[in-house]
Amino acid sequence: MYRRAQITLVANALLIGIAAIVVSIATGKPLIDPDGSFLGPTWMRLPILLLAALALDLVPRTLWESRFKPTLWRAIALKRLRTHWNHERLTLVGLGVICFYIVYVSYRNLKSALPALIQAQYDHELHLIDKALFFGNEPGAVLQGMLGTHVAAWFLSYIYLWFLPLVPIAVTCWLVWSRNLSYGYWFVCAQALAWTLGTVSYYALPTVGPGIQYVQVYAPLAHTPTTDLMNSLVNARHNALWDAQANAAQTVAGFASLHVAITLLTALMVQYTVSIRWLKIVFWINCACTCVATLYFGWHYVSDDVAGVMIALTSFYLGGIASKQRFRRKGFAQREALQAARDAKITTV
Repeated sequence: MYRRAQITLVANALLIGIAAIVVSIATGKPLIDPDGSFLGPTWMRLPILLLAALALDLVPRTLWESRFKPTLWRAIALKRLRTHWNHERLTLVGLGVICFYIVYVSYRNLKSALPALIQAQYDHELHLIDKALFFGNEPGAVLQGMLGTHVAAWFLSYIYLWFLPLVPIAVTCWLVWSRNLSYGYWFVCAQALAWTLGTVSYYALPTVGPGIQYVQVYAPLAHTPTTDLMNSLVNARHNALWDAQANAAQTVAGFASLHVAITLLTALMVQYTVSIRWLKIVFWINCACTCVATLYFGWHYVSDDVAGVMIALTSFYLGGIASKQRFRRKGFAQREALQAARDAKITTV
């Protein structure tokens, strides 16, 4: 039933994984585990992540339903295992976690190898487009003038950094708790495709971003955690480029903005697979604030954000096709339902 989505996940992971291996051989640099200090090496971390997903669902639910009575724990946990953690759910969680992790590690390695393979940078051209769109002004300077450089800087800094935990939390939520398994496949397929397309975009149009290329524009901003993050990325890039012995990853690449792509993709998934209205509003606000933050801090050019939007829409659609979602205009789908049997159900997106 979910064969197409499973094939999409595996094929995408294989393609980007092979690409990472080929680039590693071409550059003479071994593949690195970008988060190697977190939960140990990869062979240990994957089983831990899978077990953590299981525990995250079982433990809080068991404690809550048992009202903390130990005598009820076993029965409640076994019932949850039978009703929720069936073969199809285990396949979704296991395949989703493993394939997404391969995509993410390959993405980090391919991004790190970019300066060694391509010397060209297109910051000047994208900067000219930005100034043309803002009538000769710097987008960052315009936003700083509108929003200020202190209170807004701290607010947008935390919005921007929220992206870091958002990705693993969102993937876990859709894999473990989506009642409709096709939504779980839809989300993880779309996520994997978005990170892959983002990697392709880095190689198609290499940039470092306005915050690094045109530092003076962003000097008036208050020192926030985002400032520390950008400084650490610049230092890591210098170590990777100039220290041949350093086994460090460089993570600077501007086009396209995966912050925009992933936050928009998540907002779209919440919009079409979650019924809680306030949650939809929260994620759309988060997406809008993230777009502003990318320009405000100089992480990206306007073109980067536009490309991020295109990646999100493309991944959302292709992930939907892979998981067999029906894309219908609402009015057309309603007419279809009226013409069909009374108990017919047509999913609209």
